[in-house]
Amino acid sequence: MTEEAIEAPRIVVGVDGSDSSKAALRWAVRQAELTGSAVEALTSWELPKTYGWPSLSAEVPDYEKDAGQALAETIRTAVGTGHPVEIRPLVVRGHAAAALLDAAHGATLLVVGNRGHGGFAEALLGSVSQQCVQHASCPVVVVRGPGS
Repeated sequence: MTEEAIEAPRIVVGVDGSDSSKAALRWAVRQAELTGSAVEALTSWELPKTYGWPSLSAEVPDYEKDAGQALAETIRTAVGTGHPVEIRPLVVRGHAAAALLDAAHGATLLVVGNRGHGGFAEALLGSVSQQCVQHASCPVVVVRGPGS
């Protein structure tokens, strides 16, 4: 008889620093308290479209480090430091929807805000939220941000 590793329940939440992603993070932490799950707070980053072009600055930004610092700050401001559940920060290079869908494999839940920092404020769902709802391999909760 073979023993399969039992994965602890985890909730993946997309965090981009927007108000709706902070609301999603707070919701995910409350849900994790109720279910005994860990929270994986994921942010993603991509190289700018102009990457590789000559820069006016001699300093080359460390996009991954910057994304990690922004994620840590968002976690701190959204839920503080005394939260009773484990929050694992994840910084992933790639498109947000693809990164979230990949991380959600095997998760009990994927949580996203209804709007990110994208362009069309009139839309009911942002493009990342829409892709997650349509393609996730686990249940998805879309949390409305303040003023939505």
